[in-house]
Amino acid sequence: MRPGGVRSFALELARGGAYRGGELLRGRVLLEAAAPLRVRALEVAARGGATTHWLQGRSVGINAVSSDFTAVETYLRRRQLLLRDTGETTTLPAGRHEFPFSFQLPPTLVTSFEGKHGSVRYCIKATLHRPWAPARRARKVFTVIEPVDINTPTLLAPQAGAREKVARSWYSNRGLVSLSAKIDRKGYTPGEVIPVFAEIDNSSTRPVLPRAVVVQTQTFMARGARKQKHAVVASLSGEPVGPGRRALWQGRALRIPPVGPSILHCRVLHVDYALKVCVDIPGTSKLLLELPLVIGTVPLHPFGGRSSSVGSHASFLLDWGLGAMPERPEAPPDYSEVVAGDAAAGGQSPVPLPQDADLSLEGPFFAYIQEFRYRPPPLYSEEDPNPASEAMRPRSMTC
Repeated sequence: MRPGGVRSFALELARGGAYRGGELLRGRVLLEAAAPLRVRALEVAARGGATTHWLQGRSVGINAVSSDFTAVETYLRRRQLLLRDTGETTTLPAGRHEFPFSFQLPPTLVTSFEGKHGSVRYCIKATLHRPWAPARRARKVFTVIEPVDINTPTLLAPQAGAREKVARSWYSNRGLVSLSAKIDRKGYTPGEVIPVFAEIDNSSTRPVLPRAVVVQTQTFMARGARKQKHAVVASLSGEPVGPGRRALWQGRALRIPPVGPSILHCRVLHVDYALKVCVDIPGTSKLLLELPLVIGTVPLHPFGGRSSSVGSHASFLLDWGLGAMPERPEAPPDYSEVVAGDAAAGGQSPVPLPQDADLSLEGPFFAYIQEFRYRPPPLYSEEDPNPASEAMRPRSMTC
């Protein structure tokens, strides 16, 4: 038996997994007393926010000075008294006791995150106050996922770009290498495949190697300074392109692994993604083209409900030589099916990065845009778009 007559003191949430802003967080405090227990108060508090911290050294003369950069942003602060402190103690009988509680989460919360120089964490903490005894505490971490819907015009718009670089060796011109790349939209969810369209024109005298990677960039901010960390979460390598030759990627597939969603609305840290298509040129710095990505949590609607232009997607496919579409589209996976929601219970990131990011998937994947196989019907009009000529127009009959 533990001193003070408390056999166990713990917190329990009504359901596991992840929560969203605006939801009701329910749970209970479990207290087991080995003997009659005198209690002064019992409170439970919900806390959540973002924190960044790092040390940056600099030299001042012959001395080394370290600067401390720290920033905090609070999103959740709630407190509830389960046993109010009235100045008199309350005696609980021996046995098991349950104290339910509930908190209304704010409508907007930032996604839980664990990074090298910062984090976004949410937790529930219960505190038991007793006379002439140290307070007992119990703590439970929970995960928050901010909904990021990719079914918006901005995230459904195609992304494209073009770059070129002169290949040089010992200050001599070896020719021009050009790169153009395009993807059908900006927003994706984990488990989806990005079809990469690219054209590599090698007019140099040496072979070049094209590659494509998905890069996660963590940006930490404090006191006007920034600290960034980059990580490759998925990669794809192409075949070498010989001198004077041209290569065309017609939808090379790059699958997105189980990574956390983009964090865009936090003042102390950001999590951004980008598709980087690059060409390694011997003797010259690589040719790099970057297309922004947003990793969301609400997958693409398989049929209808899109706000993007049908014509823009159809022209996108025609520009890259795509005519036939598969008959049976495969709907993108749901975010909860790809990313485990209970991983943050131990204080880890709910969506850790994979250790092996080398993926070599190939082939066109266009099953999720089946609704663009047919042209849209013409707009309704009260006027006949093809009126009959005067010679064929029927004459009125009179008596």
